[in-house]
Amino acid sequence: MHFIYPAFLFALLTLAFPVIIHLFNFRKFQRVNFSNVQFLKEIQEQQSSRRNLKERLILASRLLALAFLVFAFARPFIPAQNTANAGRQNAVSIFVDNSYSMQTLNREGSLLDDAKQKAKQIASAYNINDRFQLLTQDFEGKHQRLLSRDEFNDAVDQVKISAQSRTLQQIISRQQSLLITQPGAAKSAYIISDLQKNMADKPLKTDSAIAINLIQLKAGNLPNVAVDSVWLLNAIHRPGESEKLVVRLHNYADEKAEKIPLKVTINGAQKALGSYTLAARSVQNDTLAFMGLQAGWQQGEVALQDNPVTFDNKFFFSFNVAQQMPVLLIDGGTPNPYLKAVFAADPFFNAHNSHDGNVDYAALGTCPLIVISDIKAVSTGLAQQLKTYVSKGGTLVVFPAIDADLNNYRSFLQPMNAAYPEKLVPDAGKVSALNRQSPVFKNVFESFPPNPDLPIVKKYYQLSAAHGSQDNLMTLTAGQSFWAGYNSGRGKVYVAAVPLNEDFSNLPRHALFVPILFRIALLSGHDLPLFYTLGADETLEVPPVQLTEKQLLKLTKDGQSTIPDVRQQEGSTLLYVSDQLREPGIYTLKKQDSTLATLAFNDNRKESDLSYLTPAVLKDILPRQAALIPGSNASLKGIVAETNLGTQLWKLCIILALIFLAIEILLIRYLKSNVQGIKQAV
Repeated sequence: MHFIYPAFLFALLTLAFPVIIHLFNFRKFQRVNFSNVQFLKEIQEQQSSRRNLKERLILASRLLALAFLVFAFARPFIPAQNTANAGRQNAVSIFVDNSYSMQTLNREGSLLDDAKQKAKQIASAYNINDRFQLLTQDFEGKHQRLLSRDEFNDAVDQVKISAQSRTLQQIISRQQSLLITQPGAAKSAYIISDLQKNMADKPLKTDSAIAINLIQLKAGNLPNVAVDSVWLLNAIHRPGESEKLVVRLHNYADEKAEKIPLKVTINGAQKALGSYTLAARSVQNDTLAFMGLQAGWQQGEVALQDNPVTFDNKFFFSFNVAQQMPVLLIDGGTPNPYLKAVFAADPFFNAHNSHDGNVDYAALGTCPLIVISDIKAVSTGLAQQLKTYVSKGGTLVVFPAIDADLNNYRSFLQPMNAAYPEKLVPDAGKVSALNRQSPVFKNVFESFPPNPDLPIVKKYYQLSAAHGSQDNLMTLTAGQSFWAGYNSGRGKVYVAAVPLNEDFSNLPRHALFVPILFRIALLSGHDLPLFYTLGADETLEVPPVQLTEKQLLKLTKDGQSTIPDVRQQEGSTLLYVSDQLREPGIYTLKKQDSTLATLAFNDNRKESDLSYLTPAVLKDILPRQAALIPGSNASLKGIVAETNLGTQLWKLCIILALIFLAIEILLIRYLKSNVQGIKQAV
């Protein structure tokens, strides 16, 4: 047995006082004259021995009552795991999981309410002078400090559901970052959560000086179907054209989900309906078509009806329907007539020419497609800007000049993992094949003739072998690439083996030239993402925005405004939202009163899978000093106290002290000398 406050044991010296009083009985006796005491001698001897027994029993009860009272103040306990922490101030970090999955119900109500109640019970198990940290999924700055017990309880009452979702390793690392700043204190960390499977998949790394305790809350096994993601098949969105939206549904339950209704709305108007049946633990994609969109930003929402888990029933997305598509044509001084004629054929394309020495680099990011032709040598500055443009998602089409500087083109194209013209081949030939599996030709031909009319080549540049992935659009008879695409960063580079000159080939006048360029243009859309994920996408990249010192960018939704941190980088503007956005939905990006873009934010779908870590899995990933406390216990106060200090005995000591005091009272009142026997003898 050990004592938390052993100094109180010095109070056992007070046990000498009852002994002294017993030995020196200061009671005064009254002398009574009696004629003959012969008949009283035997009775007196019997009375003396009974009185001595009574006094000794009273003395023993007094000593024991006083001793147990002293022991109660010394706080005795039977040692357990953390005996070294006895008597030291405690620094305790308590994590309350407030993710979306904590909205599910158990017998105590919602899991979040149960977690908040258990957090208070843990705090009540410690002393009044101990300090506590409250941590939630939000990782807020105000939670990076220690609180008194009353402050901690008030902070727990303010915890609300959050869109954030952290892993166990992130949570423990955050707790340790504060606890290690408390030298001399006994450090403990508690994690109160439903412990979903997505929270951990490998062994945890913890500080051996910190006791880790996990309290797993149990929820009912609920069915859940969620909208996992959406995407549009059209790269460029034109007014009035048909759009195809792919919706991914996920059944996270172990049972089949039947006839789940779903609808798609754009700008508040219903555009598509569906009803789906999903097998257990399955994923299903379905394509919904709609049309009739006007130019401008579109606010989309996919909604399904699925109870009782509803936080993942809606999925928001946004995209822009452009009135025109800008195309930049860069030449060596003379605009290419073939390119000019191609893009003038459709009013949707807004093509403008620029001399290679007079290119507005800041405006490159606003053009989904850039075509360069008839440039003998690409300057170093333009080459670097085009490389940055492609890496950010732009599409570049290169037609070499008739007198191209081959070394210069190598320096220009090789850093983008694209093929470059190595040498001029004067031999005539013909395009032998089209790669109909290429995205450029996909769904273009209703039927393909057995002997198609393909471009004829008089001479061409031999293209080098590229290091990156290659998409051959056309191949010559000898197997050489005639026109091919290459992935570079998030963008693509298309390189042709011939200039747009009839001395090299009949490609500029061939029937395939216009549809191929149109398809490349329509596939070159690099709009903003359809949606972002709250808690995961904390940095947003938008086209470059010019701001003055007094101008601010803000994200608005339902009258609420958020001002992100803005940083400018080459070719784009970065917005840092961190944890400022907490509500899913459609946000409008504004500069003063003008709308720059519409952005959609959704909850993290990791919370949708309501399957949990089992004790066996937790045993494998938890370190040895970590403990798993069942969350089904009605009260954690006793469990926590026993875990930290062992079995505390101070309550037992008080009970025993009261019992011996009661025994003393009973001895004094009911155990009397036999006075009646004396009278009879007389």
